[in-house]
Amino acid sequence: MAPRSTPTARQRRLGAELRKMRLAAGMTTEYAAGLLEVPRTNVPNMESGRSGISPERVRTLASNYGCEEQPLIEALAAMAGERDKGWWESYRGQLPTSFLDIAELEWHAERVRMALSVHLPGLLQTEEHARAVFEAVIPRLPPADADARVAHRMDRQQVLDRPKPPGLYVIIHEAALRMEFGGAAVARRQLEHLLRMSEREAVTVRVIPFKAGGFPGAGQSVVYAEAAVPQLDTVELDSTHGPEFVDSDKQLRKYRAQLDAAESVALAPDASRRFIRTLAKDL
Repeated sequence: MAPRSTPTARQRRLGAELRKMRLAAGMTTEYAAGLLEVPRTNVPNMESGRSGISPERVRTLASNYGCEEQPLIEALAAMAGERDKGWWESYRGQLPTSFLDIAELEWHAERVRMALSVHLPGLLQTEEHARAVFEAVIPRLPPADADARVAHRMDRQQVLDRPKPPGLYVIIHEAALRMEFGGAAVARRQLEHLLRMSEREAVTVRVIPFKAGGFPGAGQSVVYAEAAVPQLDTVELDSTHGPEFVDSDKQLRKYRAQLDAAESVALAPDASRRFIRTLAKDL
């Protein structure tokens, strides 16, 4: 089978974790190739996500690398066994691959924690709010590109309609709630939608009011996707040139602490709903 030309972020992560495991064991690519009885060049392709690997071979490598973290091994084997293409693949060629990576990350997460200062979470946006957001980008998007981005953002929300959706835990600063993308009427409907979504069992929304003062990471939006095992957690950070994904142990600890700090100054869920309801009435 020819190597993949565009492996997904999840496929790249699987390969990177296998490479990390091999290097921690002090093993060479020749050793790995010998275990799997494949040409040596297959190993770099596998470790970059350009080539697939079976769950059985993941377990073979992990065993011979001396890995004793069974939950991690099984999580990696499960990733290797994924064969179905996600719905986001229908957007390949229409949108930057990072958009697809975000949808894939959300779809496979066990829980998603977010802290946002200026924007509202895409998973909780109305279509008209999302369109207003994409109309504000520089350079201005052609209509077809804007339509594709809005459609993709709406499709991402189907993850919350699954029988067992990931837990969504959102901390939103008052500044984001007061941003009137699309004008006052659009903003009011967006806040009302946010209130309805916050009533779902899998969704928790908490607000940080201006009066709470400063807190770590106040100027940054953070999305922390929890995986089946902590070693496979991923943080997504927004930037002007597109999302960035980080997954080193040190960075994961940093962003967990940052989210904990934001949570410590946020209003409780019920108080947050009252706060949002008041803002909506004032529009």
